[in-house]
Amino acid sequence: MRIELQPVSANFTLKDHIFEVLREAILDMNIYADDAELRLDERKLADQLGISRTPVREALARLEQDGFVDIQPRKGVFIRRKSLEEVLEMVVVWAALESMAIRLATERASESEIRTIRTLASGFSESSASVDVGEYSEANIRFHQGILRLSGCKLLIELSEGLFMQMRAVRRRAMAENDRAVRSVVDHMVIVEALESRDADLASRLVREHTMGLHDHIRRTWTADDGADVADKGCIEDRPAGMRDGIAGRV
Repeated sequence: MRIELQPVSANFTLKDHIFEVLREAILDMNIYADDAELRLDERKLADQLGISRTPVREALARLEQDGFVDIQPRKGVFIRRKSLEEVLEMVVVWAALESMAIRLATERASESEIRTIRTLASGFSESSASVDVGEYSEANIRFHQGILRLSGCKLLIELSEGLFMQMRAVRRRAMAENDRAVRSVVDHMVIVEALESRDADLASRLVREHTMGLHDHIRRTWTADDGADVADKGCIEDRPAGMRDGIAGRV
């Protein structure tokens, strides 16, 4: 599994666009998968995009500032995995934000908006979710993003979306483990029913328990190595200083 990019047109200012393209490509990866290719090659990225290396280098620097990659002197550029402790903390914060979001949604969401959430929740059965885990994982993401939007609180949505970008890969991996997809389908329908009944306390509790179930699963089954950064695990050999501009690796 590796990052996939398409050539882009150069008929606009590239600086921000290349940053967005690379960030989205990283977010679309399952970076916690055993076969995830975390090493990025600046030259190959530029070749894939059909541009010079300068905007790629600038985008990688911004991605490092935002915590998406690590630039290791004499080693290369690596997509950054969160440590296990960081992953668990993100899930706790997510549980707090989403439980407040759905509490607000019970008060503010229209009937048509709630029907949209039901449609997202009912798009998969327990059996189809277990068969098409990858597809259901994306549907799961849309469901949780939908709850956030129903809160109607712009700051909460902004904070949650930033965190959710980091959470996508965590959810994608966990969804395929221990029949979590099947349990997720059941949980979502119960959450929707609480939302439809406008029961703020129940909806908030169910969402919090649903997300903390993910927390407990990760704490029980993931190891420290699952969240370790590949460059820090001794998997990448040291490179001569002169090779810094030709980032080793494969994309």
